[in-house]
Amino acid sequence: MHLALKPETKGFIGAEFFGAMREGAYFINTSRGEVVDQAALANAMKTRNIRAGLDVYAVEPAAATSEFTDDIAKEANLYGTHHIGGSTDQAQEAIAAETVRIIREFKEAGKVPNVVNLARQTPATHRLVVRHLDRPGVLASVLDTIKAEQINVQEMENIVFEGAEAAVARINLDNAPSRAMLNRLEAENADIIDLDLLKLNSE
Repeated sequence: MHLALKPETKGFIGAEFFGAMREGAYFINTSRGEVVDQAALANAMKTRNIRAGLDVYAVEPAAATSEFTDDIAKEANLYGTHHIGGSTDQAQEAIAAETVRIIREFKEAGKVPNVVNLARQTPATHRLVVRHLDRPGVLASVLDTIKAEQINVQEMENIVFEGAEAAVARINLDNAPSRAMLNRLEAENADIIDLDLLKLNSE
């Protein structure tokens, strides 16, 4: 069992789950104690001979030197460790190596592996699609014009085609630019091939 603790996963594993396990099966939890209905687990250990390997518990000591008095520790079918899975020499070396990898990836590619706090949906309401020649300053002029209308860019991607002659930029905006602005962009920048403004589905 390895599951992130969220409001919707609290008590996720309960009596129904343990009732579906074979008698004498092993249940191992290395995520968070609260994702398991611990009373249901204790009952399954008594009535179905479920053997549990736990590194986490529903009620853990608040301090490193506190006594562990949870009743589940008295169960004969429990093999428990002290919630220190990340404190071994091997784990510390692995954590250090992964930290370096993530920082390097961010520094060199601007991407963060395993990021958990990206917005699922930005406030973008419209997408401006700019088909353009792959020339210096094309997108700079587009962004300057967007800024002049006090419109914020939420997401942006520029794809360059084979030969580096043409490209298409997709720019998600939090408001619709005026038609006058779009007409001005096309008229003033000969490297812009075409502009399309699409309304995004907010669902």
